[in-house]
Parts: sequence; C-alpha cells; structure tokens
Amino acid sequence: MGKLEGKNIAITGASSGIGRATAIRIAKEGANVALIARNRERLEETAEAVRALGRKAVVIEADITDEAAVKSAVTQAIEGLGSLDAFHCNAGIYLRCEAKDLRMDQIRKLMEVDFFGCLNCVYAVLPYFLERKSGTIVTTCSMDGKKGVPPDAAYVAAKFAMNGFFQVLRQEMRGTGVHIATIYPSRTDTPQISHVDTPAITPKADPDMVAKAVVKAIVKKKKELMVPSFPCHLLTWADAISPSLSDWLVRVNGLAGTVNDRDPINEAK
Repeated sequence: MGKLEGKNIAITGASSGIGRATAIRIAKEGANVALIARNRERLEETAEAVRALGRKAVVIEADITDEAAVKSAVTQAIEGLGSLDAFHCNAGIYLRCEAKDLRMDQIRKLMEVDFFGCLNCVYAVLPYFLERKSGTIVTTCSMDGKKGVPPDAAYVAAKFAMNGFFQVLRQEMRGTGVHIATIYPSRTDTPQISHVDTPAITPKADPDMVAKAVVKAIVKKKKELMVPSFPCHLLTWADAISPSLSDWLVRVNGLAGTVNDRDPINEAK
C-alpha cells in the first residue's frame, strides 16, 4: 500500500511542471486525483498518466483567478472523487524583470495569479475541511518567498505574501483538524523557467523532488519543507545572520541565473 492509499487530493496547475509531477507521484502513492488547470488538453494527458497507475483522475478546467470558477472546481472535485482529503495550491506564473523596469500592471498580474489565485483556492476548500475537522492544504511557495533573488521582484513580492499568509493561517488552524503546509522549492526544471539557465552549484531540481515533499507534508504533517533542503536552509540561515552575507552568497554563486534563447510559457505579460 502507498503512503496515500485511498486518499482524494486536488491539485491546481496540474497540467505541467510541479503540478503534473505531484499528480503522478501521489497516484503512485495510492491517491485519486482532481486535476485543475486552464489547459484541458494537457490536463487530459496528466489524467491518462494517473489512470495508467490504476487511480481515478477527474479533469476540471478552471482559472484560479476566477473566484466562482474555483468554488465550482472544488465542488466538482468533491463530487467526482466522493470527498477530499487534501488540496495542493500549486498554480502560478513567473516573471523575470528588474524592479526598475517593472510596470504596475505586471506586478498586479503576478499578485492576482500567485497570491490572490492561491487564496481563492484556500477560501473555496477551507469551509469543507473545517466542517469535516480534517484535511490538508499544501501550497507551492518558493525559496523566493524566503530570500529574494534578482531580478524577480514582482514574483518575490507575491511569494513573500504567500509565505506570510500561510504562516498565520497555519497557526490559526491549530486544533481545528486542518493542517497547513508550505513547500519552498528552489529553481525547478519546469516549462515556466525554461528560459533561465542556473549555475552548476544550484542546478534545477527535478519536479518529482517537490512532489515527494508534498507527499511528506501530507503524510507526516510537516509545516514547512525546502527543496532541496540543505542549500535552501543554508541561504535562509545566512540571511538571518546577516542580509549582507546572504546577498553576497546570491551574487558570488550566480543564483540569479542567466537567460537563454528559449521561450517561456505562462509568463506574465
């Protein structure tokens, strides 16, 4: 039996990247999955991979920035699977742009998708979990929500907002039966950042590493997990000791990465 045998879990952003990897990983661990994203064709591809593992997959086309659509998606997930045990808030977009060159509409779009879109999911599923006195909400934040790395100012702002909100929500849910977990991945090998090359000291992580962290957060009730663990913790420890030290580590190790000639998908315009 898998670690999530018989569990029913919904995932946003399940059409590619971390969301797709998590869907396949939790299916391998025995869970049925509700797959939520905007691209139905790619969702169906993920669903086929889940069903090939002998698990149920419900495909739900929805935009997380649409509050009504998200509420409907949660209802469809519960009806399609029979219940929900966990919800993975994972959908998001990325924008690489220096702060001095950002437009306000770009910043608002990042906040609308990455922060408010995530909150739409939380407020759609939280009443259900509170009524049951059981359930886990996991969010994919980012190490950019712990230590800002240039030139990602708008993305960093959204992730810091997520980090702060979920820290408070986690504490407020104590004793309710609802568990709140946050995953902080470093740069991960997904289509979203295909146009960014990272230094050898911090290669892009396999999305399945993040997926395994999601499983661990659900099964072991972990509050926060960084992926990969040691280098991410090292950077946050350095920042706690001295922001100048952590700024220096970012700079000398080239953590900002470099742009290549690939075209990213789902990038804010």
